[in-house]
Amino acid sequence: MNKPVVLVAEELSEAGLAVLGADFEVRHTDGADRSQLLPALADVDALIVRSATQVDAEAIAAAPKLRVVARAGVGLDNVDVEAATKAGVMVVNAPTSNITSAAEQTIALILASARNTAQAHAALKNGEWKRSKYTGVELDEKVVAILGLGKIGQLVAQRLQPFGVELIAYDPYLPPARAAQMGVRLVSLEEAIRTADFITVHLPKSKETLGLLGDRELHEVKPSVRIINVARGGIVDENALYSAIKEGRVAGAGLDVFSKEPMTEHPLFELDQVVVTPHLGASTHEAQEKAGTQVARSVKLALAGEFVPDAVNVQGGAVAEDVKPGLPLAEKLGRVFTALAGESATKLDIEVRGEIATQDVRVVELAALKGVFADVIEEQVTYVNAPLIAKERGLTVELVTSEESPDWRNVITVRGVLADGRQVSVSGTLSGPRQITKIVEVNGYQMEIEPTDHLAFFAYTDRPGIVGVVGRILGDHSINIASMQVSRDTKGGKALIALTVDSALPAEVLDQIVSEIGAESGRTVDLAD
Repeated sequence: MNKPVVLVAEELSEAGLAVLGADFEVRHTDGADRSQLLPALADVDALIVRSATQVDAEAIAAAPKLRVVARAGVGLDNVDVEAATKAGVMVVNAPTSNITSAAEQTIALILASARNTAQAHAALKNGEWKRSKYTGVELDEKVVAILGLGKIGQLVAQRLQPFGVELIAYDPYLPPARAAQMGVRLVSLEEAIRTADFITVHLPKSKETLGLLGDRELHEVKPSVRIINVARGGIVDENALYSAIKEGRVAGAGLDVFSKEPMTEHPLFELDQVVVTPHLGASTHEAQEKAGTQVARSVKLALAGEFVPDAVNVQGGAVAEDVKPGLPLAEKLGRVFTALAGESATKLDIEVRGEIATQDVRVVELAALKGVFADVIEEQVTYVNAPLIAKERGLTVELVTSEESPDWRNVITVRGVLADGRQVSVSGTLSGPRQITKIVEVNGYQMEIEPTDHLAFFAYTDRPGIVGVVGRILGDHSINIASMQVSRDTKGGKALIALTVDSALPAEVLDQIVSEIGAESGRTVDLAD
C-alpha cells in the first residue's frame, strides 16, 4: 500500500520529523511560494505549516485528498479554519507548546524590571559604572497581581511562589476555591490594580480586555508598580503607560507584545524604566521542538482515524447535516451566556429541543462550551479542550435533549447556576428557510432578536418612559439603535430591554443607562470577530 503523503511546507524540528518516522512519505516545499505550494498539494494527505504559509480556500481546493492541516505553533491566523471545515479537513495546532516559555519570559521581565537589568547592562557595555542609578527592588513580600489565571497565569503563579510574594489574581471566571488551591487569592480588578506592586497580564485579547489597563486604571495604581505584558499587545494602553511612567505614576514596565507588530519605534522605548523584547514569549528551542512534535503526533493520529486532542474543528462527516447549522448558534449562545453571567457558573445545562434532538447532538454541547470560555481565557478554546477547561474550573456540565419543542422547530438553551444561586439562561433558534439566527429567550423573558455584533440587555422595573431614556442617552452618544425589544413578566413587574446597536457601547454609556433607569443589571455582548 502507498504510504500517506505529508507535505512539510516550512521548517519543522528534527524531533517532529522523527515522530513521523517511516510510516509516511514526507515531502518538503516552500510554503511561502504559491507557485511551489499549490502544485505540491495535489496528492497530499496532510500539510504541516508554521506562520508563513497561507492555507486559504484556494490552497485547500488544490488538495482534494487533504485530511489534516497542522500548524506547528499556537496561532491560526494563516489557516482558513472555516474553509477547511467545509471541506472536511481537520485543523490542528500546538496550543500548549509555548506556555512554559511564555511563563518563563514573564518571570524574566518581572526580574529585569525590578532590578533594572537591561538598563544597567546597556550602561556598563557603554563604559558607564552606575550602581546607585540602577538600584532596584526585591520581590520578597511584594504583592503580585496576575490578570488571568489560565494555563500561563497558573505557571507564572507557581514560579513566583518561591520568591516570597503575595499572589492575588483577577479572573471572574475561575472559582475562588480553585485559585486557593494554587495559593492565589482572587480579587476584583479594582483591588488588583490598586494594591499590586507588580501587575502581569495573561488575558485573551478581546473587545472587553482591549485597553484594560488604560489611563483611568493607571491613575489608580501605586506609583511603585511595575507592569508586565507577555500576553497580547493592546491590553495595556501603551500611550497611557508612557504618560504614567513619565509622570511618576508607574515605576516601570516589561513588555514583550505590542498593539502593532513589528514595533520598532515608540516613546516608551526612550524611557529608562522600560524593558522591551520583540515578542519572544514562544521563542525558545524547546517551544519550537514541542510544537513540531505535538503537531506530528496529531497528524499521525488524524491519518489513523483516531482521537486528536488538539483538533481545532470537528472532523468532516462526523456531524449530522441537520446538526451542523446549530453549531455557530450554540457557540454564540455560550458567549452571550458568559457576558450575561459576568462570572463563573457552577453548573451548566446545554438543552437541545426539537427535531435535531433525534440526532447525535453531543457536538452542540462542545460548541456551547467553546463559546462559554472563548472570551474569558487566554488559551485557545476548541471543541476538544472545552470539556477539560470546564472540569479544571469546577464547572459541572450536562446535556439535556428532548424531541418536544412547543414554540420552535428546534431550540438550543444554555442555562447555568452561579455561585450565589442565581440562574442565567439564553435560548436561540434558526428561523425560516434561510436559517436566520435568533435569540428567543433571556433569563425567562421571551423575545425574538438577531444576535448581531453588538448587543445590550437591561433588567429593570417596568414603568413608563424607560424606552425614551435609553434612546436619548444612546442618541446623545451617537450610537444608533438597530432594534429594540421590551419583554416583561407582568404589567408594572420586572422587564428586560434587549438592544442591537451599530457600534459597541462604551462602559460609561452602559453605566449612565443603568443609573438613569435604575436598572438591576446592564450587560453588553460583543460578538464581532
